[in-house]
Amino acid sequence: MKTWKQFPENVLVLGLARSGAAAAAALLENGKKVTVNDAAATYEDTAVKELQKKGAHFVLGSHPLHVLEGKEVVVKNPGIRYDHPVVAEALKRGILVITEVELVSHLTEQPIIGITGSNGKTTTTTLVTEMLKQSHCKVKLAGNIGIAATEVAQTMQPDEKMVIELSSFQLQGIAAFRPSTAVLLNIYEAHLDYHGDLESYVNAKCQIFKNQDADDYLVYNADDPILQEKVTDAKAKKIAFSATKQLEQMGAWADDTHIYFFEEAIMALEDVVLVGQHNLENILASVAAAKLNGATNEGIQYVLKTFSGVKHRLEFVGRHKGRYVYNDSKATNTLATQKALDSFKKEIILLAGGLDRGNEFDELIPHLQNVKAMVVFGETASKLERIGKEAGVQAVAHANGVDDAVEIGFSLSDEGDILLLSPACASWDQYKTFEERGDIFVQAVHTMD
Repeated sequence: MKTWKQFPENVLVLGLARSGAAAAAALLENGKKVTVNDAAATYEDTAVKELQKKGAHFVLGSHPLHVLEGKEVVVKNPGIRYDHPVVAEALKRGILVITEVELVSHLTEQPIIGITGSNGKTTTTTLVTEMLKQSHCKVKLAGNIGIAATEVAQTMQPDEKMVIELSSFQLQGIAAFRPSTAVLLNIYEAHLDYHGDLESYVNAKCQIFKNQDADDYLVYNADDPILQEKVTDAKAKKIAFSATKQLEQMGAWADDTHIYFFEEAIMALEDVVLVGQHNLENILASVAAAKLNGATNEGIQYVLKTFSGVKHRLEFVGRHKGRYVYNDSKATNTLATQKALDSFKKEIILLAGGLDRGNEFDELIPHLQNVKAMVVFGETASKLERIGKEAGVQAVAHANGVDDAVEIGFSLSDEGDILLLSPACASWDQYKTFEERGDIFVQAVHTMD
């Protein structure tokens, strides 16, 4: 385990939540003086009481600038923007501002596989972890996928590796963090309200390889022109992946029949459960990262033959009454639904609708060619009905909600059809979260048996 001798003594943790609580606990356990500032937490919260017992000082209810007095570093919650008054003042005073993931550098020297990208992070992180597990490699999962990296880092054993999902928010706040294998999946315009512009967003993503050297690996998407340019100056060994061209000398790729790693055929494409071009890219990135870290072909094959998707992300629910059912409740915008629709060649019954954010859905029209029926619900039902009719969809029906839409969807479908929940909208008009919406969908499907 690394020492903390070079890490500053006086630390402000800005924002409690999961990552803040984990960071504060790790700092306290390593002898640092910690102040936690959070506007929403109360002194009755369990996390506050536990950290107080360990010696943390708290300033709750507001964000006064005096919390910076005497501080040498700020560990901020990744979701807190850099124009936040405390963060902006810290930077003005020359105080180092980092995110919780940076502390991993001080907690473990074990190999880290770091995964980022605009889309596909969770699927790829899960695939890599499972491929290594099925290859009898010891591995722990952490990061933006739901488990604070500092919590995991403190439990790492000498023969273990960490697989960590990383957001641009986390990566913008690193100084020395260095994954032994970095994976860059893709770049799309996203989170510009946080980063300000596309260049800043891209630069934040590329922080993942800034501290790597020639002993490390950088797995990147050779089909992404932005990444192709950005990785030019990387010091790590570059391993490409591509879903469109052969890379016998460069990394992971696929043709019409097989998945390859360099010149080695790993498995037949027809045996892969996950569907869609975007998932093929995730799979190729996963194969590259897993092979570089000791995965066997048998371990990779087992995962790709059985893994049906991350929950609510084009998740294969199963075959029910002859229909192939997919839960894509995470598709809260039109881009995500476009990708889902483009993943299938069979006829689709599309279940869609939800919160009305004022946008229209005309960009979906070219992607509705294989849709023979739509079941629409929520605030956007009428808008989706309009584009369905303009696209020539045979039948468009209204439903009261997801459970009602399932019953109607089955009635409009035939054996062999795809029943797809891909709402293209947020859930908040009828459901608390997209997870709740997806769970209700899956439950309704099972009641059709």
